[in-house]
Amino acid sequence: MPQDREDAFAWIDAQRERRDRAGLVRRLSPRPADSPLLDLASNDYLGLARHPEVTAAAAAAAHRWGAGSTGSRLVTGSTELHTTLERELAEFCGFEAALVFSSGYAANLAAVSALSGRDALVVSDADNHASLIDGCRLSRAEIAVVPHADPDAVRKALGAAEADAGETTVGDAGKARRRALVVSDAVFSVDGDAAPLAALAGASRRYGAALVVDEAHGLGVLGEGGRGAVHEAGLAGAPDVVVTATLSKSLGSQGGAVLGPARVIEHLVNSARTFIFDTGLNPAAVGAALASLRLLRREPERAARVRTVAMGLYGRLTAAGPAAVRPDASVVSVRAPSPEKAVRWAADCRAAGLMVGCFRPPSVPDGVSRLRLTARADLTEEQVEAAVDVIVRTAPTA
Repeated sequence: MPQDREDAFAWIDAQRERRDRAGLVRRLSPRPADSPLLDLASNDYLGLARHPEVTAAAAAAAHRWGAGSTGSRLVTGSTELHTTLERELAEFCGFEAALVFSSGYAANLAAVSALSGRDALVVSDADNHASLIDGCRLSRAEIAVVPHADPDAVRKALGAAEADAGETTVGDAGKARRRALVVSDAVFSVDGDAAPLAALAGASRRYGAALVVDEAHGLGVLGEGGRGAVHEAGLAGAPDVVVTATLSKSLGSQGGAVLGPARVIEHLVNSARTFIFDTGLNPAAVGAALASLRLLRREPERAARVRTVAMGLYGRLTAAGPAAVRPDASVVSVRAPSPEKAVRWAADCRAAGLMVGCFRPPSVPDGVSRLRLTARADLTEEQVEAAVDVIVRTAPTA
């Protein structure tokens, strides 16, 4: 190789140096199968990832259908197990139909990109998850990013675009309208606050827009028996509402899903690139998710227990001093003075036997670093008290 050519990846070294200086370097830390740490970092909200019924269902599915799905779902990758999960998930959440994807990320990319397009408008909350943001980018639509949890800003964005040219639909008053989509998390992953879904639906309907809601942190936690924030808001099954979900949080498995009107699901089967060109979700994950869903139906008190644990964490922390954000679901956010101190705080917690999440820029939209605690239905009061004690004892000074 000629020596006078510039290193093709020299720019990576420069970026790493900038991350080092900012205290933003991330590293993989594999965990053992049986960690002794008290876990307040995972998204296993219902405590089902290791439930005997769930792991047995995963093993049985792998034994029957194989370790992999063997192809895209339109070729060989769709099984009777996939269809059963879709049917039961749609029924549980109150929608006509559902479609399972290989991840929640892929489900969000599919829903946003396939339901918008070059001539459409997508109105997106400023604090939406990265998968929704990437779906917006891939959609080729005009994107209007509005302030967090602000239905008035959504109304203004839709109203300003109402007269724009492009592909149109006909509104209630017979007026031609541009195709539009409003996109929001149900529960935002950083601070754990819930979106004003009823108001967002009202704003969307005023301008004939569809509403897409990501229930990643709502399914299994909010609503009747854990049916989600959309169900709690009375929007489940609405003809203009689509829900995305992940199977990797409350259901303790892997994968994602889109739920909505049957014609929307049929459209995704025929147009969503992350469905058409992706290998189907592996059977073990499908079997595990199905077993978790049936457990939740049988034991709906698990959803209420998650919320109780979250409020317990919040109440004890705020009484002791740390600046925690009141949770609407399972996530409890605790502010840190800086990225470096957040990393040190998380490390000190780990050394004291507690695993917590550590969120820093660019993962946090407001640039404020914090510890992110996740409540679980299987945590005892003693474990909650022990976790709070560690967090308070190791808290950094401002």
